[in-house]
Amino acid sequence: MLNVALILFAIAALGGATMAVLHFRGRAQPPALLATLHGLLAASGLVALLVAVVRDGLSGLPAIALALMLVAALGGFGLLSFHIRGRTQPGGLIVGHGMLAVAGFLVLLSAALALR
Repeated sequence: MLNVALILFAIAALGGATMAVLHFRGRAQPPALLATLHGLLAASGLVALLVAVVRDGLSGLPAIALALMLVAALGGFGLLSFHIRGRTQPGGLIVGHGMLAVAGFLVLLSAALALR
């Protein structure tokens, strides 16, 4: 399940990076389809990671990755609220959301590699 979560998060990260680049190049709102796919893939990755941690009784690095991704998800919900209201998303929130997600991904990657 960790590998499934990794794949889902990796694909979501591509969409997130694309949206961040668009934002910092001056585009006010990301394309709705891209934002939706990013959110759905990230949420699916979060569920897969949660299942792996709970079902397999994983602790340590997988649990830390889960915590980081949960906090990143909160930032994502914050960004979604700006998007829904048609307001410009704050650059700091975008960067913080991305940094937490990247940190969570790297912790998850190291956990998956350690379990091989």
